[in-house]
Amino acid sequence: FTKGDRLSFSIAAASIIAKTCRDRLMVDLDRVYPQYGFAGHKGYPTKAHFAALEQYGAIDEHRKSFKPVQRVLMQAKGEA
Repeated sequence: FTKGDRLSFSIAAASIIAKTCRDRLMVDLDRVYPQYGFAGHKGYPTKAHFAALEQYGAIDEHRKSFKPVQRVLMQAKGEA
């Protein structure tokens, strides 16, 4: 559903639960990798997120299908 959370209580509830879980995971990741600032940006693509990605590279927890992560991984391999 596009905008399904407006049409369905169960979709809206699932969305809230998913975001809450993701936010908790980001806080946990921040404890292990504080240099990335996960607790602050919660994994959203902010300037701080991009700067940390460029400075420290990608870790296993980064989403490999995200273009900026792909670019950093290619640079690390010397392909970019």
